Amino acid sequence: MIAFEPLRIEDLPLLREWIGRDHVRAWWRDDIEQSMTEYAKAIEGLDKTDHYLILVDDRAVGMIETYLVSDHPEWEAIVQVGEGVAGVDLLIGEPDLTGAGLGPRVLAEFTSKVVFAQPETRACVAAVDEENRRSRRAFEKAGFRYIRNVEEDGRPHRLMRLDRRYAP
Repeated sequence: MIAFEPLRIEDLPLLREWIGRDHVRAWWRDDIEQSMTEYAKAIEGLDKTDHYLILVDDRAVGMIETYLVSDHPEWEAIVQVGEGVAGVDLLIGEPDLTGAGLGPRVLAEFTSKVVFAQPETRACVAAVDEENRRSRRAFEKAGFRYIRNVEEDGRPHRLMRLDRRYAP
């Protein structure tokens, strides 16, 4: 069973460990310490991004986050998706669970139960590194479709989108 719990301060050491693992670090472009500071601020309510632990059969296995793109003007300028669109990012921190179909299941559950639980949210987007085929396939399997290329941190990314009407 897949479930989501809001990220707590006491979860940050585990999140730091996941980010430091090779299979996550290969795609993590941000400074880990800066990321931990941003997560702490969000947990304290100083940022509008909502972070959750991903639980599989009560085992913490990763982190997923969502936010309104319009709450982040710099990101909105890059993706240009307008009002009512949420962003989503995830990481599976446990290497034994990568490549086994968990990502699409997590995305489908999360968009259905968390993202689209907000009636004003009409779509959900994610920017996937062009070279991260495994992540791109997870989003595709969860119903996201390719919109266009965008550049993030100087690297090409595929902007993927799931509209509410197509959500699983």
